[in-house]
Amino acid sequence: MKLDILAFGAHPDDVELGCGATIAKEVSLGKKVGIIDLTRGELGTRGSAELRDVEAANAAKILGVSVRENLQFSDGFFINNREHQLEVIKMIRKYKPEVVLCNAIDDRHIDHPKGSSLVSDACFLSGLMKIETKLDGEKQEKWRPKQVYHYIQWKNIEPNFVVNVTGFMNVKEKAVLAYSSQFYDPKSNEPETPITSKNFTESINYRARDFGRLIGVDFAEGFTSERYVAVENLSKLI
Repeated sequence: MKLDILAFGAHPDDVELGCGATIAKEVSLGKKVGIIDLTRGELGTRGSAELRDVEAANAAKILGVSVRENLQFSDGFFINNREHQLEVIKMIRKYKPEVVLCNAIDDRHIDHPKGSSLVSDACFLSGLMKIETKLDGEKQEKWRPKQVYHYIQWKNIEPNFVVNVTGFMNVKEKAVLAYSSQFYDPKSNEPETPITSKNFTESINYRARDFGRLIGVDFAEGFTSERYVAVENLSKLI
């Protein structure tokens, strides 16, 4: 299956939090979108890997993505090396996306910038014909995405561009809250974490409102780019 967009996240829920509304919008426009989780989030304070597997599948249905896979790298301990790059390359060559979305370039959780650089490097290496990979016994052809964009997570990174996601925040919020083990629950007796507060849950909405405010719409999501973002002409700008 060839995808238009392939979104990577170090943990299940990274993609939903970082660019869930953008994905929902692209799906509504007829784009084929997939998600690849690098780890199962097994080091998370709350829940379990098995529970997060179920939550990730439910969130994927809410977003309407065509496929979701998990590479089962070691949460907290995966690194950007040849072994991990080859596994990511296999996914890029399998789905041949035009656009790749990946973790924030800098963030509070150490896996986020690691995942960001790992996927970015793999996108480049995937286009080199002398790097040979096989999937299910079949030799893969080289493939390099046209664009690699990084969504914004915990830190308030200044975006290079923002996407108007007005009308799609309800889908994003439902997909995020599909991870019921991870976020605000006044009835939970599990330990508190930086993302279990009511303030964090509310921030999903008000951060998107703030990006939207800056471009004159209700909601937006921000991204950074590794290369210049080009437009056909000035009238294409919002």
